[in-house]
Amino acid sequence: MPIYLYWGENEFTLQKAVASLGDRVLDPQWVSFNYTQIPADQPDAIIQGLNQALTPPFGAGNRLVWLMQTTLCQNCPEDLLTELNRTLPVIPETCVLLLTSRTKPDGRLKSTQLLQKYAQIREFSLIPPWKTEQIVQQVQQAAQEVGVKLTQKSVELVAESVGNNTRQLYSELEKLRLYAGIADKPLDVEAVAELVQANTQNSLQLAAAIRLGDTAKAIALVAQLLAHNEPSLRIVATLIGQFRTWLWVKLLMEAGERSERTIAQAAEIGNPKRVYFLQQEVKSLSVQQLVSTLPLLLELEVSLKQGAEEISALQTKVIELCCIFQ
Repeated sequence: MPIYLYWGENEFTLQKAVASLGDRVLDPQWVSFNYTQIPADQPDAIIQGLNQALTPPFGAGNRLVWLMQTTLCQNCPEDLLTELNRTLPVIPETCVLLLTSRTKPDGRLKSTQLLQKYAQIREFSLIPPWKTEQIVQQVQQAAQEVGVKLTQKSVELVAESVGNNTRQLYSELEKLRLYAGIADKPLDVEAVAELVQANTQNSLQLAAAIRLGDTAKAIALVAQLLAHNEPSLRIVATLIGQFRTWLWVKLLMEAGERSERTIAQAAEIGNPKRVYFLQQEVKSLSVQQLVSTLPLLLELEVSLKQGAEEISALQTKVIELCCIFQ
């Protein structure tokens, strides 16, 4: 199929997929003739891209036309929809049309429905920071891809150090691969700790500091997160996810549920073995304390979306949240 739609916020893996597609369809000696990148802000970008996609390639290999950061799946005027209907079914097999966007396609739009019919669609979203099991799996897969052997403890340390930052993950794994050389022995925790740059200021640590009522540490973590350019809304999303998980675990404990598998399923926890540790974290907390956090986090999310000053809004609500657990 000569049409692809890649979307998502994980720019690093999306760019890798674009490069892989180019390697697959383009002849290296004819790239300058057959590879076209069209930015979204270019006049008539979509029409230009569709016309290019109908043009047979020169020489060997195929043609690749890349419509970058297109808004076609968020807003599509009637005249563009007409062009899509006319063009997509007749793009030749020797031409590849690639559309990319950071934003999820709007399934209600006819343009999106048309692409669902004719295109291969792939999502490139960042793993939420609180889904630690998925981050560990991502590290394992990336390590295999890069060709570096790690112990299970080393995998977990890398996951803890880089979080869901895919670009940093591959950078650190490449560093570890060069360090390991041709050794067959997996790298241990000590080697990883010396080489991997730990991004210790993460939102899960902020959630833990709030749970412990440690206001000073929580305020410091807010400042460090913002200094590392962590988006404020992503911080809030992580906090909401973590406190909801803690609330679910506590409610099920209070209800007398003992099965870790049942609790994991109800709380959407990927690894049932993690339930034990979550139970220890909420053991000394009350349901009411955990319930009280959610309205405050919702207020914080709304205020940030309405344009409130980030550091002031975050610090104020973090102080209020810490007070709940003191």
